[in-house]
Amino acid sequence: MTALWLAFGALLVPALWWLVMPLRLAHRVRAAQRDTEAREPGTEDNLAVYRRRLASLESALARGDLSTQGFETDRLELERELLEDTRRTRRSPLRASRAGRLLVPVLMVAVVITSLLAYQQSGSEGDLALRAAQQQVLNGPEASPARLIEALEEQAARQPDNPNVWRSLFPLYRDSGRLEAGQRALQRLIELQGRRPALLAELAQLRYFAGGRRLDADIQALVDEVLAEAPAQPTIMGMLGIEAFQNAEYQLAIERWRKAIAGMGDERSSRALRQGIEAARQRLGADQAPRPDPQDKTSTENSRAPERVIDKVVE
Repeated sequence: MTALWLAFGALLVPALWWLVMPLRLAHRVRAAQRDTEAREPGTEDNLAVYRRRLASLESALARGDLSTQGFETDRLELERELLEDTRRTRRSPLRASRAGRLLVPVLMVAVVITSLLAYQQSGSEGDLALRAAQQQVLNGPEASPARLIEALEEQAARQPDNPNVWRSLFPLYRDSGRLEAGQRALQRLIELQGRRPALLAELAQLRYFAGGRRLDADIQALVDEVLAEAPAQPTIMGMLGIEAFQNAEYQLAIERWRKAIAGMGDERSSRALRQGIEAARQRLGADQAPRPDPQDKTSTENSRAPERVIDKVVE
């Protein structure tokens, strides 16, 4: 977290510097503007032009080149142009170069506060705290799943609306055999992120194992909801394959596990399902072969091999 705040400060320093820069350049800009305005034509120049043109009109009137009516018309036009030129060249006095300097620190404070509030609203401060808590446990001398669960539970109490906390917690509960706690964590994650098929599939699987691998009505409702949106959802297909195997529907188990493998990205789980498929094939062959002698220990061990493979699938 210290590195985060250092980086945050490093980003704010240039922004604050750009706010101060106009104040530092204000004196130079004012002097340049003053010089520019001094070089532009002013009221005196406009009056001089007016007088020269008026004298020219009077000379034309005296020579008879211009009638009295024409003289009056041209004189009024000259006066109108003089007023317009005077109005255009009239400028407000330049303000002092230090005017508004008190606004700069106010803007600097506002930028800092706005940045902090925006980061708290849309940033990942909670995720960084979660990551730091995980690394502290994993790199500590007493690293263990129980200690990691305890650290994550502290984070869940501090930031109960962070979905990443519950996403990290429920696999630890599940793998440590705390299936009820895993269900609660997963249900909280579903509340935060909606009824996504992957999350509902995990919940159905947790309830399936917690209930002794029985597909009751509540679990079936979850299965139906998932399959309505994701017909080949791998977690559901894997669970339904186990259910089919337990019901001695070995061909159906093979089909479901094949669908599960097609949608999986976890090689360990895919390998376990392939072993399950091989176990189902052995059972299909065993159904067509003569029954083994109950007194034959080798035959008994071979008949129990598929169950050991299914345990790996469950894990």
